[in-house]
Amino acid sequence: MMRGRILGLTLLGFTALALSLRAEPASAQTRAETLRYVTGAAVNTLDPNVPGSTREAFAVSLSTYDRLVSFGRKQLNGKWVFDLDKISGELAESYDVSPDGLKLTFHLRKDAKFQDGSPVTADDVKWSLDRAVTAPVLGKAQLLTGSMTSADQFKVIDPLTFEVTLPKPDKLALPNLATVYPIIINSKVAKANATADDPWAIAWLKEHTAGSGAYVIESFKPGEQVIMKRNDAWNRGTAEKAAAFKRVIVQTVPEPATRANLVERGDADITIDLQANDVQSLESKGTLKVISTPQYNAVTFISMNNTIPPFDNINVRRAIAFALPYDDMFKAALFGRGTPLFNAEWKDGKPTTSAFPFPQPIKLDLDKAREYLKAAGMPDGFSTTFSFNVGQASTAEPMAALVKESLAKIGIKVDIQKLPDAQMSTQINEKKLPFFTEGIVAWLPSTDYFYRNFYTGNQRWNYASIDNPELTALAQQARFEPDKAKYDEESLKLNAIHAATIPQIALWQPSQDAVMAKSIDGYTYQFHRQVDYRDLSRK
Repeated sequence: MMRGRILGLTLLGFTALALSLRAEPASAQTRAETLRYVTGAAVNTLDPNVPGSTREAFAVSLSTYDRLVSFGRKQLNGKWVFDLDKISGELAESYDVSPDGLKLTFHLRKDAKFQDGSPVTADDVKWSLDRAVTAPVLGKAQLLTGSMTSADQFKVIDPLTFEVTLPKPDKLALPNLATVYPIIINSKVAKANATADDPWAIAWLKEHTAGSGAYVIESFKPGEQVIMKRNDAWNRGTAEKAAAFKRVIVQTVPEPATRANLVERGDADITIDLQANDVQSLESKGTLKVISTPQYNAVTFISMNNTIPPFDNINVRRAIAFALPYDDMFKAALFGRGTPLFNAEWKDGKPTTSAFPFPQPIKLDLDKAREYLKAAGMPDGFSTTFSFNVGQASTAEPMAALVKESLAKIGIKVDIQKLPDAQMSTQINEKKLPFFTEGIVAWLPSTDYFYRNFYTGNQRWNYASIDNPELTALAQQARFEPDKAKYDEESLKLNAIHAATIPQIALWQPSQDAVMAKSIDGYTYQFHRQVDYRDLSRK
């Protein structure tokens, strides 16, 4: 009862805010000039580098801070998505890559200013990137994937020229500088709010900004709401002009049905995290715009810990791969909204693409599953647990029920465990879960990046605890391969190893369903799976 009352007050509060905006005088921001975004999660920090930062916080930081460079965009199946291979300047007017690939030189815009009016200089860039690789922040692990690990690699050439030196040519160095973490901070402001115990001003920047981005924070209530006003001096958007909206309101509304209702009534402009059945219902009415984009840099999978019996037996893993009701799972979990990664046809038994993830030739075949169980020495099956995160229950619970039902047909008895987020995370980190479902996302979705980060080493993200020396060596080799033809050949080999050993079963790439007013234009699916408010306008 109390929960419903709180949700009702949230809805009333949002509607009251909307009404107050409509009542503002003509000189202030009008309804048409305000973008209102509702999300089920929360903005918990203004610094994306703070451990525990949410994706919603990432989205706000993209609008309040600039980076040296940003991703371009491309069309994928008729939808706009970010383009990993097209890097353009943001604070950098231009950049050069040395012939040997070891030096990246950035030429800063002469007109770039921080939101307090002071110019952006190479000293600010140096301080900011030093912070990203030196301080206890999230940027450290991310920039490592682009061979940036030390402040010694960053050099000020002159006030408008900055240089990065790499130990080896690394194709992911430049794209890394376009991700959410390497924000360029007004170093003078940050230093003025640093302390001896906090020389990088981590505590202060969590609740304050010192950027040069398209929007300025007007008010910030952690976990509830952020209001941003346009920085009219910012001219790094499309067609060299300021962002389209004069104000952006980001509000947390926990209940999916309430978010759907707000957008349907016109009291919110856009949301991206509705349940699939709500999206389907709204789409059928035809009163809103729904842009459904498969998350081409993400994968939902069923993982088996390759070090825990009986999942250390390849034939057990193969048995499960052919005992899952893929089509029914896809419909029950996602209402078919996404890209399936099963039922592929391989003519010669080899992967047909060097990209990852890739559709695999697995499908429901209980007779084949029983043969593999027999080959594993377990013709009568075994008992196990199957776990999923309670936060993913809307999709994982119906899927888990179908997994249990189907595996029972070949003698595998499954006990379903619905675990709280913290407990699930801890058990994954400690490698204690034998059989579970999860998802991965790669901001820089090259094939070697996926394999290096999710299929090698004793790290949290190696969900299946894979220890395959050949795969590890090949992934590292591909990382630094400059020749595209050779890189594709190495990527095909990586995919072949994955398909042959079945460490986990890729199920699908879920769609990101952006539901918005028909007047909203410019939506692009971004690497961090959030809205980039700078992309949007009202037509």
